[in-house]
Amino acid sequence: MYLASDQFEHAGWLDDLEAAADTLDLSGETRSHAGDLFLSNVPDNDRSKPAMLGACLYAGALVAGEQPTQSEVADAVGVSRLAVQQRWKPLVESVGLDAPDW
Repeated sequence: MYLASDQFEHAGWLDDLEAAADTLDLSGETRSHAGDLFLSNVPDNDRSKPAMLGACLYAGALVAGEQPTQSEVADAVGVSRLAVQQRWKPLVESVGLDAPDW
């Protein structure tokens, strides 16, 4: 869980999430899930934040029933596909869902 002040502290990252979601034409539900995941799992290291943002956006899309590819999400966020691939499953599992095993 996160504090309301976290939204203020990480507003720039949430703006980046919204911009990537706009690029991919993702739903409000996906954006909400992705934002919650990001704020609940913000890494301390600024270098890790873009990769986590991409993973949260991808995981949020899956939870919401949307299916962008990892490459599409990675391109929209500006990270490698591998960065998304390595981080999304633990995020899905952290909210108590079973990650698909494809």
